[in-house]
Amino acid sequence: MLDNSFSEKRSVRVVVDTLRDTPDERLKAVLTSLVEHLHAFVKDIEPTQAEWQQGIEFLTTVGQMCDATRQEFVLLSDVLGVSMLVDAVNHRRSETATATTVLGPFHMVQSPHYELGADISLDHNGPPCVFAGQVRSADGTPLPGARIDVWQANGAGYYDVQQPGVQPDRNLRGLFEADDRGCFWLRTVVPRYYPIPDDGPVGQLLTATKRHPNRPAHIHVIGDAPGHVPVTTHVFIEGSPYLDSDTVFGVKQSLIRPVVIVDDPARAANYRVANPFRLLEFDIVLDRLP
Repeated sequence: MLDNSFSEKRSVRVVVDTLRDTPDERLKAVLTSLVEHLHAFVKDIEPTQAEWQQGIEFLTTVGQMCDATRQEFVLLSDVLGVSMLVDAVNHRRSETATATTVLGPFHMVQSPHYELGADISLDHNGPPCVFAGQVRSADGTPLPGARIDVWQANGAGYYDVQQPGVQPDRNLRGLFEADDRGCFWLRTVVPRYYPIPDDGPVGQLLTATKRHPNRPAHIHVIGDAPGHVPVTTHVFIEGSPYLDSDTVFGVKQSLIRPVVIVDDPARAANYRVANPFRLLEFDIVLDRLP
């Protein structure tokens, strides 16, 4: 008779054997790998009972911090680099396509649709700025009608969902469609760098490991067009603090752009802003679907 009793040596085999009748092959493969790695982790660090309980309590608190406007598990995934790793393995793109980054925990409400040139800053908290660019295919072809979804923090470093009753609802969020040349432009403010929410268990983890909670200033962007692979990315503001130490590991050099002062009355009139004006330019390049 097969000895299937549990022991340190046989732990993986015993547990994996219970998964043999799982009808979903992908689920079976995922759980098998999880058991193998988790048991290897436990055998490597040999936690005490108290330490294991402390870990369980930590994860319990992470879950309890989640609500409609805060996702503590996303923050945990972010600060451990897992979110960026998942992004990397899912977005092996051509060298010409715009680099991807994490979605982040603040894309929680649908962005309102605006016409090109609209001002998405409803409270005008921050230096006014024009954000503009072109959406193209990897071969350089402009993509008319491409959709651009943007969201960002304000000039004080807060998203609207972090300050209900202070910021207007859906402040600094917008969904736009590129023109017949694939171009887009909108009015906004220059965002400020900010800390991720650090008043919960993820913040305690950062403190315990002597890590700061800060992210450099950035604007989130999703670019999408028919027949192409969507891109979720950031535009990082050149010169912002923490570009070299983003707590969620999201910075890529190809995504850093300067905010420049433009003295051009004709362009200012086109963007419906006073001259001179601040301009942040960022083109989006999409791979075609296979």
